[in-house]
Amino acid sequence: MIRLNLTANPEWLDLAPGLRLLVAPLTTALMVSARADAAVEALPEGSSQEDLALAMAKSVARRAVLDWEGVGDDAGNIVPVTPEGIDALLDIWPVFEAFQTRYVARGLILDAEKNACAPSPSGPSAGATAIAPPVPAPAPTAPQD
Repeated sequence: MIRLNLTANPEWLDLAPGLRLLVAPLTTALMVSARADAAVEALPEGSSQEDLALAMAKSVARRAVLDWEGVGDDAGNIVPVTPEGIDALLDIWPVFEAFQTRYVARGLILDAEKNACAPSPSGPSAGATAIAPPVPAPAPTAPQD
């Protein structure tokens, strides 16, 4: 069953000790917008999956992160949320992994769950097309005494 969150309120996401992000709900509109991001579209043909994942995560985060706690500059001063700051934050490997797992993957898991809710009514080959005409059933024979 898919549970709908009809309130669409932002929520705090804990990524590491002392680091948390206030994120908007992961919606279809957010994901579509992230896919159309100039940085994602500018990736060269044949880019690695890793490059695509990083560009996409940064694009999603720039749209989703509304506020944060526990982010400071070199001198320890609290810094405001900026697109450049979000990109720099996701360049930290454990933060990137936590963001992918706790925010982005939640949407992907939900997508996978909806695909696994019910089997196809005619089995896994329901969409397959026949490549040969059906073989007629043999004619019934009379019982032998």
